[in-house]
Amino acid sequence: MFIDTHCHVEEDKISKEEYIRHAQEAGVSCCVVSFCDPKELSKVEELVSVSDSYYVTVGIHPEYAMDVQESDFSLLEKMLEKKKVVAIGEIGLDYYWDKNHKEEQKDVFRRQMVLAEKWKLPVVIHTREAMNDTYEILKEFPQVHGIMHCFSGSYEMACHFLSLGYLLGIGGVLTFKNSKLGEVVQQLPLSSFVLETDSPYLAPEPVRGTMNESKNIPYIAEKLANWKGVSIEEVAKVTSKNAIEMFDLPIDL
Repeated sequence: MFIDTHCHVEEDKISKEEYIRHAQEAGVSCCVVSFCDPKELSKVEELVSVSDSYYVTVGIHPEYAMDVQESDFSLLEKMLEKKKVVAIGEIGLDYYWDKNHKEEQKDVFRRQMVLAEKWKLPVVIHTREAMNDTYEILKEFPQVHGIMHCFSGSYEMACHFLSLGYLLGIGGVLTFKNSKLGEVVQQLPLSSFVLETDSPYLAPEPVRGTMNESKNIPYIAEKLANWKGVSIEEVAKVTSKNAIEMFDLPIDL
């Protein structure tokens, strides 16, 4: 049994029903869908009604930091009451697209970390070209734990985040020929990881260049198994256990 801890379902490309069917046929029994656009938050209930295998995270992505309204924070907190919302995310910092509004991003990030602390929920962290600032803010909230989404940093940064109680989300990047992520995961225990696709982006080899789906999790698991020198069954067992415990999912292994 696999769990995709981070995906996006774009209904202009595939229906919610078809997406989850493809996943289940590939042995992916649970998909955690990220709602991180304030305009999309109201669609959570519609998605989770489709299948018991859908869970969601809700948050405000750093790309919306300059446009966020107080009403968006109010709606976000209201959505945290929904029973299939398992975390706040993806949230964080992204200096790749916008280096001019770092303080605004940090403010939106911190406000959502406060919500995570209040609601005793894990977080899913997006960080791009902002690793050190992200780490410094996470240190301000020692009671909050979560997942470093699409982790691709150094071994040293991995250890820093793990020391704060975060897991590393491993996705399609691990399978890329020019990726150095394998050298990092090789040095860390399997208990450090969860699996994710970030669909419809970052499709793994050998389907790179196509629309990514949760059904591609086995490709990532196989690559992780190779780097760790364990069976794919062991990868499925450990990463699924990690996801279940982090998100408090009502799933038996």
